[in-house]
Amino acid sequence: MKFSEYNFTPEIIKNLEMMGFKKPTDIQYKSIPAIVKGEDLLAIAQTGTGKTAAFAIPIINYIQRKKKNNKENVIRALVMVPTRELAQQIAEVFNKLGKGTKVKTLALYGGVEQESQIDRLLSGVDVLVTTPGRMFDLHNQEYVNLDKVNTLVLDEADHMLDLGFIKDIEDVIARMPKMKQTLFFSATINKKIKKIAYDLIRSNAIRIQIAPKDPVSRNIKHSVAFIKMDDKRFFLERLIKENTDKKILVFVRTKVRAERVKKAMDRVEVVSETIHGDKEQKARTSVMGKFRTGEIKILIATDVSARGIDIANVDYVVNYDMPDVAENYVHRIGRTGRGRLKGDAVSFCAKEEKPLLKEIEDFVGKPIKVLELQQNEYRKTIDFSEDTNLSIKELMGQIEDIDKKVKRKKK
Repeated sequence: MKFSEYNFTPEIIKNLEMMGFKKPTDIQYKSIPAIVKGEDLLAIAQTGTGKTAAFAIPIINYIQRKKKNNKENVIRALVMVPTRELAQQIAEVFNKLGKGTKVKTLALYGGVEQESQIDRLLSGVDVLVTTPGRMFDLHNQEYVNLDKVNTLVLDEADHMLDLGFIKDIEDVIARMPKMKQTLFFSATINKKIKKIAYDLIRSNAIRIQIAPKDPVSRNIKHSVAFIKMDDKRFFLERLIKENTDKKILVFVRTKVRAERVKKAMDRVEVVSETIHGDKEQKARTSVMGKFRTGEIKILIATDVSARGIDIANVDYVVNYDMPDVAENYVHRIGRTGRGRLKGDAVSFCAKEEKPLLKEIEDFVGKPIKVLELQQNEYRKTIDFSEDTNLSIKELMGQIEDIDKKVKRKKK
C-alpha cells in the first residue's frame, strides 16, 4: 500500500511525496491504522525503521481535520522524550510533515531561556514535544495546560520509564483527560518496563513488535577488536585517517573521556567535536547541526546522543568505550545503517571491558564478530600514529586540566 492511498489530508500527502515517503515501513504500516482508530499502542521496532513518522503522521492528520471545525488553540498531543536533542529532532519531523497545515509544533526543553518558549505557548501550540523537566516547570507556572490532550506519546519508552520518570509520567497522566490515547514507542524493552508500560495504558492496548530475534538491524555490519585501553587512540586515529571522507560517530563512557579523546585527536591534527551534558544547549545544537551537514566529520559523544537521534549518512559508529548498559549498544550502533542505508560499527574492547562485552552478546543473542589483530598489525597501527612521542607525564597533565575544567563548570 502506498501513502497516496491513505485517507490523509492533501497537505500531508503532498509533504510525504516531497520527503520521498512512498510506501510505509513495517512499523508505520502496522501502527498507523491502530492510531487512526484511537487504540492504545506499545510498539517495538529496531532503530532507523521510521517510528517517529509512524505516530507523527496520524497525529497531524487528526489535528488538521479537527482544526477545520474547531479553531481552538490547545495542546492536543504531548510527546515526551528523554533528551533535548531528541525533542528537537521529533519536532522537526512534525514540522516537515505538517507543512502547509494548521498544526503548530513546539520543542520544549531545558538549558535555554524559557521566555521565547512561553511566548510560543501563549500564541497557541497543538503538539508539544518535550523533556519532563522543563514541561513540569512551565506546567507549574500555568503556561502548559494538559486538559485537552487527546494523545500522549512516550518515545524511547523503555528509557523514559527506567530513568525514574515514572512518578512524573503518572502525574502527567493524572492531569490529562481520562479518555485519551497512549502510545509507547521504543527500540528495546525488557519485562520490567513492559509491565510498567501496560499498567499505564488501557487493558485492550495493541502490541506491535517489528523485530527479529537479533535487535541489531541487518543493515549494520558490527564487530569488536580487542585493544588495550591506552592504545585505543592510535586505532581511532588510523580508522579516521584511512576514511577521511566518512562521517564517524565515536561513543565514550563519560564527559571527561569525550574531552580527553578530542585532545588526543587534536594532537594528531584530526578535527573533531564533542557533545555531552556539560555543554551548553546552544553549543550542543550547533555541534549537532555541523555534524548533520557534514561540516564536521568526527563527533565524539556520550550516550546523550545514542537514543533516537536520526543523523543522516553516518558511515561508522565507533564504541571507543564499551557501553555500561547492554541495551545502549543497540541504540549506539543504530545511529548508522538507518532506513535502507548500510553502516559499519566497531567496538574497541579492553581486557577490563570483557564482562561488558559478554553482557552485550547475551542481550543481542549471539557472539559479535571479532576482528583478529595480528601482533605485527597491532604494532603497525601504533607506529602509524603521529602521537607516540607524548610522555605519560604530559598525558596525565592534560587529563588533570580536563578534570579541573569539568569541576569548575559544575561549580
